[in-house]
Amino acid sequence: MQYIQTPKVENVKLMDRLANNVTVVGTLFLTDTHLIFTDARCRHEKWIVYSQIASAEKLPLSAQGCPFRIRCKTFHILTLVLPRERVCIEVLTAIKKLSQPERIDDLYAFKYKNLEIPSKSLGWNFFDLESEYLRMGVPNAHWTKSLANANYELCDTYPSSIYVPTCAKHVQVLGSSKFRSRGRLPVLSYLHRDNQAAISRCSQPLAGFSARCVEDEELLQCIYEANPTSKELFVVDTRPMINAMANRAAGKGYEDERLYSNIKFQFVGIANIHIMRASLQKLIEVSDMKMPTMSSYMKALDESNWLKHIRTVLETSVFIANKIQEGTSVLVHCSDGWDRTAQTCSLASMMLDPHYRTIQGFQALIEKEWLSFGHKFNDRCRHISVVDTKEQSPVFTQFLDATWQMMTQFPTSFQFNERFLLTLHDHLYSSQFGTFLGNCEKDRVDLRLSERTYSLWGYVASDITDFVNPLYRKDLEVDKSFLIPNVAPQFISYWKGMYNRFDATVHERENVTDVLSALTDHNSSLEDHIKLLERRVQELGRLLGRPVAAISQKLQGLLSAESIHCLSSLLESDLSQSSTLNDHDTPISILNDGMESGDGNKLEDNSDDKESGFDDGSSLSKSHMMSDSIIRADGLDNVTLDQIYQEMDSVAINLKTLRNRIQCSCSLPFQHYSKRYHCWKCGNVFCSKCILRHTPLAGHYSQKPVPICKDCYKVIRNTKSMSSLQKYCDEQLSVTDNPSSLSSDTLDSVAS
Repeated sequence: MQYIQTPKVENVKLMDRLANNVTVVGTLFLTDTHLIFTDARCRHEKWIVYSQIASAEKLPLSAQGCPFRIRCKTFHILTLVLPRERVCIEVLTAIKKLSQPERIDDLYAFKYKNLEIPSKSLGWNFFDLESEYLRMGVPNAHWTKSLANANYELCDTYPSSIYVPTCAKHVQVLGSSKFRSRGRLPVLSYLHRDNQAAISRCSQPLAGFSARCVEDEELLQCIYEANPTSKELFVVDTRPMINAMANRAAGKGYEDERLYSNIKFQFVGIANIHIMRASLQKLIEVSDMKMPTMSSYMKALDESNWLKHIRTVLETSVFIANKIQEGTSVLVHCSDGWDRTAQTCSLASMMLDPHYRTIQGFQALIEKEWLSFGHKFNDRCRHISVVDTKEQSPVFTQFLDATWQMMTQFPTSFQFNERFLLTLHDHLYSSQFGTFLGNCEKDRVDLRLSERTYSLWGYVASDITDFVNPLYRKDLEVDKSFLIPNVAPQFISYWKGMYNRFDATVHERENVTDVLSALTDHNSSLEDHIKLLERRVQELGRLLGRPVAAISQKLQGLLSAESIHCLSSLLESDLSQSSTLNDHDTPISILNDGMESGDGNKLEDNSDDKESGFDDGSSLSKSHMMSDSIIRADGLDNVTLDQIYQEMDSVAINLKTLRNRIQCSCSLPFQHYSKRYHCWKCGNVFCSKCILRHTPLAGHYSQKPVPICKDCYKVIRNTKSMSSLQKYCDEQLSVTDNPSSLSSDTLDSVAS
């Protein structure tokens, strides 16, 4: 708080980006970690973590006050007007100081606390580098783990566990490391299990115009021999040839085919980090254009060259993947082997291996290719002010963009959705989690991030359903395991979901992925409810002397809600014709006692029971329900008449549409990128803050916890008859002797 002189400013105007005359008046708050704007009715609420702010600049004074503009690394742009210039200067000074701390320990990740995540360790133990190589079949006869970098002595930007050819000697590994820039020698990145073709990665050699290293030449020969079916080793230099020639003049350069046996050399021409940074800046200017003409917009987009760069990265990755699929091993490098090399090796692996197209696999891919092999996240994202601005570059943003390009061409082959990629990009810059802090594995070990910060993967795991693609088909992992995207120019698209994410005017009214997810969830809920209803009908038939097989056959033939009503009428007629049934004397006597007790109400036909959530005779109505001791077919518990009423009322039959849902019932506005949740009990739409409870519903046979709103949760808690919920809580208590390890939902349920 030492930089914040004015923590609260009232009468602040939030200007509309496209229409300057449209404003929202509210209050601006400055906290240790966030800049918060909220209007008087709390219908417009914006939270911006300081780490995501790229720049804050004061604009010329106007009649409305003193305006300033904030540009975020997530492509969010805000224009705020403060009533007084002095206050504006104080606010800007605080924002600039807080958005660029000098020490890494001052970042948000070291202050962040999440009560919903039980332990900071959650997520840090999801990935193990050795386990990932074991999944690929390494170590084996051709590849082995080297201990040369166990203490990061050989290369401090490589992981402690590196894999080299089995035939490679320690002297060759050591000599190659000395001959490669930053000590980043050739090591295994990905191994194709079927044909043993390998993707290896490294940095440029320190060759200059005439230098050579026998150990490095021998190590590349070992990589070639590690694939018995390969006729050559492709060396892919991802730089333009002119850049490699310039580096050669500085004593670095590239491999000379005359000195290396059995290699074939290939330049591909991906631009360096400085050109990419300038290209993104031009793209931001394109996305910020107000009411452009078609010609001006297309011209500006073309001049940014952003889509051209994305296409080049994808094209290189396709080349590598094709070579591996053909059985030829490939060695990939750029200058230092931590930017373009990470991009192309990751994308090529994703094309080859369907595991990397799942949520867990994609996380493993990032951990291996980016975090373990030393992509400089601190420098490229400029988390702290001491980093040179020339080191900042959107390398990882390009990787996410290229992944999205593949997702658009193969929408059923990826387990994760667009929101997953956007969440990764958000927290790449938010510094909320320790996952993307540090420049290499050694940095993260030295900072003890796994002890002091939360992992992004733990956060993803806690809300995994938000990131699942409803179109994903697991069978394609076998049927279509190898994916090659079309990199023709007409197939490379502008990602408005990323670059115009906060511009509501360019998005559709409903997010198609969210609609499909809602339909999938609703279908699952109804199937679970139907299963319970079928069991109830079978039990009613059993108590009335109807064979279970006959009832099951009848249920299988039901095609409409009216058929259920017909079955209930059948049961009613059986009940009226017989007072006793063989083998069921005791249950029927209890049943009859229940029917004749109380006010003497008799069963009567009522095909329209909307109170239970069913319309137009779609349920076995309350008048047909039996009282006392109806036992489930699986014999788990006794069900009373009251509980049957609860079961019928507890599941939403119809869901409210997501279209035109402007705000939640708590007045929080829905943005295009906001996830909207349905309550599985009442069917209404809520924001994440109002749908935190996950509780079993009485009307579901599986008794799995499902999302419900806070109001429905209170209703369930206050219900006296909760045998199903109690059973679930007892199961949770039985698997642990430590109640503190249970979720708050379970403890609340037990307490109730």
